Formats: sequence, structure tokens, C-alpha cells
Amino acid sequence: MASINKKKKSLIEKYTQEKLRNKAMKLGVTLKSPETVFLSADTKFGQNITIHPYVVIGQKVKIGRDVEILPFSHIENATLEANVHVGPFSRIRPGSFLSKGSRVGNFVEIKKSRIGKNSKILHLSYVGDTSIGKNANIGAGTITCNYDGKKKNKTKILDGAFIGSNAALVAPVKIGKGSIVGAGSVITKNVKDKSLALTRANQIEVKNYKRK
Repeated sequence: MASINKKKKSLIEKYTQEKLRNKAMKLGVTLKSPETVFLSADTKFGQNITIHPYVVIGQKVKIGRDVEILPFSHIENATLEANVHVGPFSRIRPGSFLSKGSRVGNFVEIKKSRIGKNSKILHLSYVGDTSIGKNANIGAGTITCNYDGKKKNKTKILDGAFIGSNAALVAPVKIGKGSIVGAGSVITKNVKDKSLALTRANQIEVKNYKRK
């Protein structure tokens, strides 16, 4: 009996997804491989949206016009404004807001954060409980360290900031407007506007070194 019920539920889900896909395509959404895309009944679509294979869109998602979502991306309870580019392999978690022209790339996770207009987070990063201004660049491997073991803390990255690769921003912390964080830095204090913050150890080189 249990196996019959599971099969029935699977057939219902299959039928429901087919209806949702057809509805989306009638609205003008381009599904590159419809049978691999999973949608929710409450998704709101703008115009000229392209969704690539193996994308999952959960509940409470709003997608603006001219948005492209690349393969293997998962989005739930989030807003994507116009001209946003997501994926491949991106996860947009609940409470996230991607402003017009922003880009979230491969192996990037966004949680309860606001990404400003034309800002980019393109590679291997985690951004949680964070507010990012416009025209900011978040380098590969950047982590916002939002959890101290007891509570979640917030990170603020202002307009035009540049975060170098493999940086760790230990919240609560604020990165000033137009500032630069050097690659490999661990930032624990606020950074003023138009400043360079760097916490990197000096490189040591031993000449003529021989392995034991």
C-alpha cells in the first residue's frame, strides 16, 4: 500500500510540474530543457526570462525581466530584479534580494542578503546576513563569517568595494565605500571609505633549501 501511495504522489507531482512548465512557457519563459526544471505555483515571472536545465525554483520567488538562470541552480523565497544572472551551481536561499544587473556565479551561496545593483559574486563564495552596495566585486573564495556560535551577525559592504580572493569577513563588520580588501585577508574591524585593508603575513623565503 505504501509503495502505491508513493507512486501516486510521484504521478501527481509529475502532472503538476508539467502544468507549471506549460504555464511558464505560455508567459514567455524560455525553458531550455523543460522536463528538468522544477517550478512552484506561486513563482512570479517577468518578461524574457531564460532558465537552463536542472534548475529548482522553490516557493515565494519573484523573477524580473531579462533574467538568466544557468544549470544546477536552486532558488527559494528570493527576489531577482531585472537583468540578473545566476549560476551555474548557485544557491539563493530565503530572504535574499538580487538587485538589477547583479551577478551570482558558480558555487556561490547567498543567504538572507541584499546584493546591490551591478555587484558581482562570481566564484566559490558564501554571503550570509549581508548587505552589499552597488558596483561591488566579491572575489573568489570570499566568506562572510556570520555565525559566532551563538548568534548570526551582519556584514555591510558599501558601494564600489572590492573584496580580494579568499578573504574572510568576520561579522559584525563594515567595509567602507570604494575600499579594497587584499586577497587572503581576515577582516575583523571596520574598514573606512577608500581604504586598503590587508592582514597578510610576510612571505618568507629560504634560499638553497634542502628537503630532509
